[in-house]
Amino acid sequence: MGRYNTTQIIRNKFDKQIANTTIISIPFNSKDIYIKTTSLERLDKLADAFYKDVSDWYLIASANGLGKGTLWVPAETILRIPNVPNIDDYITKFNDNR
Repeated sequence: MGRYNTTQIIRNKFDKQIANTTIISIPFNSKDIYIKTTSLERLDKLADAFYKDVSDWYLIASANGLGKGTLWVPAETILRIPNVPNIDDYITKFNDNR
């Protein structure tokens, strides 16, 4: 999975190519994992532990409303670690229908 795999390239009013805004809404899944942090954690380290890819931190951030300006998660935070088998397809379909 790549954070920008589903981002559409569009042209602005000056005919310059730009990336369109991609909205990421992670659906709930019965296979999602819930954890409670016991110490200060980083989203990229959690992504590495659960997805084996540090660049997938945005999935955890999006599912929990985190990551706005920092990758740090405070201790005692309950996090949903989403099960995201076809996230690129889901994001594409979600953004095509908005």
